[in-house]
Amino acid sequence: MKIPILDLSVQHLQIADEIAAAVTRVLGSQKFILGPEVRELEQELAQYCSCAEAIGCASGSDALLLALMACDVGPGDEVITTPFSFFATVGSIVRLGAKAVFVDIDSATFNMDVSQVQSAMTKRTKAILPVHLFGQCAEMETINELARNANMRVIEDAAQAIGAEYRGRRAGSLGEIGCFSFYPSKNLGGAGDGGLLTTNDSELAETLRILRTHGAKQKYYHERLGINSRLDSLQAAILRVKFRYLDQWADARRANAKRYRELFRDAGLGSSDYVQLPVESDGSVHVYNQFVIRARDRDRLKAWLAERGVGTEIYYPVPLHLQACFKDLGYKNGDFPESERAALEALAIPVYPELSANAQTYVVETISSFYRAA
Repeated sequence: MKIPILDLSVQHLQIADEIAAAVTRVLGSQKFILGPEVRELEQELAQYCSCAEAIGCASGSDALLLALMACDVGPGDEVITTPFSFFATVGSIVRLGAKAVFVDIDSATFNMDVSQVQSAMTKRTKAILPVHLFGQCAEMETINELARNANMRVIEDAAQAIGAEYRGRRAGSLGEIGCFSFYPSKNLGGAGDGGLLTTNDSELAETLRILRTHGAKQKYYHERLGINSRLDSLQAAILRVKFRYLDQWADARRANAKRYRELFRDAGLGSSDYVQLPVESDGSVHVYNQFVIRARDRDRLKAWLAERGVGTEIYYPVPLHLQACFKDLGYKNGDFPESERAALEALAIPVYPELSANAQTYVVETISSFYRAA
């Protein structure tokens, strides 16, 4: 069998006529930057995330950058986050001249280990930036309490977690600002880059809107030093079509995750020394942007699967504190052992909504055959 890590073509075929109609509508309007399609999407997603405001932007990376800018993060400030994430989480901090201060991850969830946050806080800490990795929210109650007591901002990196829930509340509504990505591989993905910010603070929302348009509220009158990060109308129109299916697709991902657990259990691998499955925290709704296992002899397993037609991906092979461009932060190998161990063990296997039960069976059988042959 040939099973890619993600197959967007199957999804597109199911909604191709709706997508084509949406694109034609925008082309007919000749309104390509912001405009009514973006406003409609912002309203729909604000309601979905249980937030008062949503602000479209050009990418998830820009969403993080804009959020930090709106919170006046700059030189001399510190932002607490995790080293086990996509580059943009930390790149956005360092780009503003601030310092990324890392805490390690929880070994079970891959999310920020909140027991380490307080010891990382200093007088220079301006914000905490937890990551809702792979589709599951971080432990936000503790994070919010620590931030509230120290008068710090909380910015959610929810790029992989649209629709995820933490104790009955949606990702994006759990801090001052939520940051989302519409990169094509996300649960709600566009036909290119796109991003969104959510907030319940009307003043922050207005600041974010100004910052995304070169710092201007009125054209050619610049109140702040902003950036060009406007969501295209074509992307918004496509996302509005896909948004109608978002919960259906998330349910399918969750069903696939459940089936994997059953298949791994039946194969004798569910809680073995060879494979550890993703953990769902109590009170959380995991939306499985990725189904990431921990695997013994991960790199050889990945090669074995590739030879037999199964696509996989490593998220992430090098933790951020060991990236060459961040060497000036002063971290070294051994500083964050759980993140470093995850980088050696984590392997994402296919979980996209259209994945068949037969395909999942083949994936697990192929993993089982690797360990039997070892």
